[in-house]
Amino acid sequence: MTSRKILYTAHELHATMQDGDCVIADCRHELARPDIGRDHYLEGHIPGAVYAHLEEDLSSAVTATSGRHPLPGPDAFAAFLARSGWSPGKLLVAYDDAGGAIASRLWWLMKYFGHDCGALLDGGIQAWCDAGFELENGAATAGRAPTADLSPQAGMVLSTPDVTRDLPVQKIVLVDARANERFKGEVEPIDPVAGHVPGAVNYPYTEVLTPGGIFKPVENIRRGFESLRGDRPAEELVHMCGSGVTACLNLFASELAGLPCGKLYAGSWSEWCRDASRPVKP
Repeated sequence: MTSRKILYTAHELHATMQDGDCVIADCRHELARPDIGRDHYLEGHIPGAVYAHLEEDLSSAVTATSGRHPLPGPDAFAAFLARSGWSPGKLLVAYDDAGGAIASRLWWLMKYFGHDCGALLDGGIQAWCDAGFELENGAATAGRAPTADLSPQAGMVLSTPDVTRDLPVQKIVLVDARANERFKGEVEPIDPVAGHVPGAVNYPYTEVLTPGGIFKPVENIRRGFESLRGDRPAEELVHMCGSGVTACLNLFASELAGLPCGKLYAGSWSEWCRDASRPVKP
């Protein structure tokens, strides 16, 4: 939980930018077209925003046993932050064009590496444009900052062996943020195996958003997560998705609603289904 502001409207962000003490990161990305987000950024972005590429900046290289978006190491992520002009204590506001589904990964990584000063722009770039604010094109030039000290925080991530151990004995509630039809195995546009981890429950990340991509009132979000956990501590909720990206939106929404953030199953479905010996629920 946090009392610090983690969600900004377009008008609030615009006012904050006038002080010049924040970094804005454009996280637009499409899984099927990984370069299109950068193209959109160059065509028009919030003035001064740097671009954060999901696969290059917010993930590490895929391995034979990992999911599609392994977490970046501290040195690589620190180098990205330095290139972006971020330094410890400075606000970092991330946005995308998908309700925060990609930008929340950057917010979560800031927490994971020990710097709880990230936030999201509610409604993303569309909310910025709807508010009448201008965009700029080309790549923004960020002043390079000193490389920050980053250290992964214990207890925020579960591995596949952790899930394999804890889920059957109901030590955790595994919450899958993918769309319902993917969870049920009716469609699978990305990964080679359809279905879900046996024992997981489905709570699509879109449940925390309005149809317009704005976060729902915190009371609504809180009720949704409380219905999932029942009388279990909120810390026992472990969030997953296809590759550990959109699950971060549910983690963000939980904190926004005043609940403990919960944990991330970073490998998620794309790691789980790599091994044919692991059970799959169609």
